[in-house]
Amino acid sequence: DFEASFIRLIDKVTNGSRIEINQTGTTLYYQPGLLYGGSLEHDCSPSRSIGYYLESLLCLAPFMKHPLKIVLRGVTNDQVDPSVDVLKATALPLLKKFGIDGESLEIKINRRGMPPKGGGEILFACPVRKVLQPIQFTDPGKIKRIRGTAYSVRVSPQMANRMVESARSILNKFLPDIYIYTDHMKGVSSGKSPGFGMCLTAETVNGTILSAELASNPQGQGAAVLPEELGQNCAKLLLEEVYRGGCVDSTNQSLALLLMTLGQRDVSKVLLGPLSPYTIEFLRHLRSFFQIMFKIETKTPEEEHMGGEKVLMTCVGIGFSNLSKTIR
Repeated sequence: DFEASFIRLIDKVTNGSRIEINQTGTTLYYQPGLLYGGSLEHDCSPSRSIGYYLESLLCLAPFMKHPLKIVLRGVTNDQVDPSVDVLKATALPLLKKFGIDGESLEIKINRRGMPPKGGGEILFACPVRKVLQPIQFTDPGKIKRIRGTAYSVRVSPQMANRMVESARSILNKFLPDIYIYTDHMKGVSSGKSPGFGMCLTAETVNGTILSAELASNPQGQGAAVLPEELGQNCAKLLLEEVYRGGCVDSTNQSLALLLMTLGQRDVSKVLLGPLSPYTIEFLRHLRSFFQIMFKIETKTPEEEHMGGEKVLMTCVGIGFSNLSKTIR
């Protein structure tokens, strides 16, 4: 269901793609077309969150022919995929490091939608670039501040305040500069299902952003979650992410590696925390599609004086340039 919706989305952003699926739905023949972009709308399947679709669009959007401006509808926050809040807080600053920036780079949440029924709506806009800059990003730096959003839809607005208090009870022991916004959506903009959750980001002096998030169980599934527990667990997840460290958090490791691969024929370096299983599989794909191998050096906690083991990833970009970009 959600995979079919994803294929339809890819069909919308490209021009001339050929897609054939056999009757049993077990094999897919896909012949890629040109990345076209433009202004689009898409209704995502509510069985996965918008983050699932957005992750792929973040990889493709800078290489379109026309700047992409797309409205996605569906579930904005769930327990499986990275939420729209996390991608807004972490993926956009990462794109800027590669030279993809400008006023038209934004993710805007118009409505929130919680599972199972969704009803959320977001706007994603991204400018196009001809080439990407190589990056040297090897010093994460010390954490200077923590920001976050506690959101609640179709439940008491007090839920958000309770989450904020319990998260602060843990984080205040480490850092004074903590600000967690409460976001209570009402009426039409609150989607079709009740729920609440939290997204926290820690920012370092060098501009590294690490994130963690949690959402309540969907209506009618699993036990009810107390907002106090959710707030505390989210704070602990953020501390775990800080312990893992690196210059890119575990959600965006694969995006950073892809953009390094597509960069100029120059050396890019990035320091990551322990690689997630998703990233390891992604590296295998990079090897089979682009014939590119990363140099991987492990750094022990003793060398770095902090957190878990780190991995220094180095590669030379393939010198990809966006030929379909319209020259004005």
